[in-house]
Amino acid sequence: MLLIPAIDLKNGQCVRLKQGLMEQATVFSDSPAETAVHWQQQGARRLHLVDLDGAFAGKPQNAEAVAAILAAVADKMPVQLGGGIRDLHTIERYLALGLHDVIIGTAAVNNPALVAEACREFPGRIIVGIDAKDGMVAIDGWAVVTRHRAADLAKRFADDGVNAVIYTDIGRDGMMSGVNVAATAALAQSTGMPVIASGGLSGLDDVRALCAASCIHGAITGRAIYEGSLDFAQAQRLADELSAPAVSG
Repeated sequence: MLLIPAIDLKNGQCVRLKQGLMEQATVFSDSPAETAVHWQQQGARRLHLVDLDGAFAGKPQNAEAVAAILAAVADKMPVQLGGGIRDLHTIERYLALGLHDVIIGTAAVNNPALVAEACREFPGRIIVGIDAKDGMVAIDGWAVVTRHRAADLAKRFADDGVNAVIYTDIGRDGMMSGVNVAATAALAQSTGMPVIASGGLSGLDDVRALCAASCIHGAITGRAIYEGSLDFAQAQRLADELSAPAVSG
């Protein structure tokens, strides 16, 4: 199982939110590019970016910071990004900058045809982000909770060629209260798609629980690695050990 450090971008800075609330932002770095290099040096094999301002504005807002991050690490590991991606033109621009994957979240609810079209235009480069509160999908930077159930939404994209689904439990995001392993595993099992957990990862016990649910592809980690309750390098080593196939004989 892959652990993926998160860099959330707000006003060009690396921040973390609590439960998606912009007024609950903690600034961790004024140089997101240096932060990206740090996680790469700690053994990260993929990086997760979120344009928080873009998620609310509906269009990219931190392009300069994204470009700096890609210039620093894109040749060393794949980088994925979500937030404000609502059309094919934006996807094309981001991929041309060096992003490996783009994450479609709000637009997957409001314009599901975009997901299928994007998968056709950019095969193997599209991830769907499903953010949920009590199992119901939230959009527009988590400001609006819809009537769509997370599992039903994911199933709609199972045949489109989506690279993966990122499932975020809003109630746990930034709270370090433990990952919702049961809901994430249930989503993976019901859809048969690669699912990445997000929200609430706080320590090695969460890593063990995620690995025990062998259907979970990876997990995004944020506040825990920034505040020091989780040593990223140690956590990835543990995940590698627990995910390694057993050798018989």
